[in-house]
Amino acid sequence: MTPRQSSGRRLVPAYLATGGRAQPSRNTLDRLTLLHGVGMPITSEVRPEEHRILELLEPGALSLAEVAAHLHLPVSVVKVLVADLVDAGRLHARVPIPEAEQYDRHILERVLDGLRSLKC
Repeated sequence: MTPRQSSGRRLVPAYLATGGRAQPSRNTLDRLTLLHGVGMPITSEVRPEEHRILELLEPGALSLAEVAAHLHLPVSVVKVLVADLVDAGRLHARVPIPEAEQYDRHILERVLDGLRSLKC
């Protein structure tokens, strides 16, 4: 977790968590990307912020936005950290299903009704 003063302000600017980098190594990450750990043991080479991300994901998957909220870090900073962890093979990131590929519930209900009527 990042150090904070009693007033809630950061002692260290958020961009230092990324080593000053502003762009992630991959542009496929967005706020709704689902993240889950691969179960690798956390070693000393993992930075504290990355360590916290891996700890947050031990119980199960979270979206990138949820991880950012838990860490009290901007989403842009968490994108850089997550990209590093994915590149290192410590995390899996699943892109959210685009709206065009999602199923329409009403169409599925009509198909189900049609199948039921054929059964009779």
